[in-house]
Amino acid sequence: MSFDFDAAVVGAGAVGLAAAYALCQRGMSVVVLEREAAIGQGVSARNSEVIHAGLYYPTGSLKARLCVAGRRALYAFLETRHIAFSRCGKLVVAAEDDQIPRLEAILDQARTNDVEGMELISGAAAMALEPGLFARAALVSPESGVFDSHGYMLALRGEIEAAGGAVVCATPFEGARPREGGGFDLLAGGEAPAELSVGRLILAAGLGAQAAAARVEGFPVDQIPARHFGKGVYFRLSGKAPFSRLIYPPPIPGALGTHYRRDLGGQGVFGPDLAFVESEDYSVDPARAEGFYAYVRRFWPGLPDGALLPDYAGIRPKIHGPGEPQPDFRVDTADRHGLPGLIAMFGIESPGLTSSLALGALAAARLEGETDPA
Repeated sequence: MSFDFDAAVVGAGAVGLAAAYALCQRGMSVVVLEREAAIGQGVSARNSEVIHAGLYYPTGSLKARLCVAGRRALYAFLETRHIAFSRCGKLVVAAEDDQIPRLEAILDQARTNDVEGMELISGAAAMALEPGLFARAALVSPESGVFDSHGYMLALRGEIEAAGGAVVCATPFEGARPREGGGFDLLAGGEAPAELSVGRLILAAGLGAQAAAARVEGFPVDQIPARHFGKGVYFRLSGKAPFSRLIYPPPIPGALGTHYRRDLGGQGVFGPDLAFVESEDYSVDPARAEGFYAYVRRFWPGLPDGALLPDYAGIRPKIHGPGEPQPDFRVDTADRHGLPGLIAMFGIESPGLTSSLALGALAAARLEGETDPA
């Protein structure tokens, strides 16, 4: 059967671009449809740009496997393409004695997840590494880092286009209909609407994942998870960045907690916090700083008054609500939704950016009916 493209990917964020890159590496012709005017304008544009080592995630989960594999692949990709990054390392800090057992549990999980170089150190040792820090104990994660996520996505786009693929912006996905004998007829919107035929389809639409699935004829409604908006705001530090490493508290329910990073420009940034909201509101209420001061001073008592400036906000595409357990990534195949040749991704939040290359490889393998990559 003849198609306009071997495959289409909906969404030109980090994960969608990584999926298209994986398909191109297999020799497929690929088109990526993006509703925004440029790539990486959604979830991928509003995050911490942290490379996660893979410490926290449950044994055998997609998050555990793909974070570790994705992080290793990501460092190699960034290095070979000369994209800025810093493998600065991370300290997970216990500011109180009763938090030390939590660090010990995280250490056990990290080692189970095959994270390299993990070590539990004393508070004195942590404070020697980062003067100004307060800690009773800390975990050292040398494989954690920060990177230029926009440069990364531009490089992915370049790889796709160099392989003959197309990344088409300002072109929303309006719907798909399965074809007899396999493949899909797609409707692409925008200023020049078009119909395309494709052999395979990957939905990697982030906050729009549920809406994209609902636009596929025959996609079962009961297999589209509820969408929840997990908003986090960031505050930028006025003045010299106090620490060279990432500084994290123990995780909170549903997130990793408000943390510190020194960005690639050398400035200190704190965030995100977590609040479930009803809409895509990216405003930052300056009054939220009060909670940040109290939180940050647990591990940095020297934070000056008036030093936190409102910066930006991000929204995570959660598939769990307040008080519910945090689920794994969903990379759904026909076994779940009944539509051969279709992959639907839901709940791709942190560590989705770190995991993106591994997520893309997994989606491509599952499209072809292969076993998951190791």
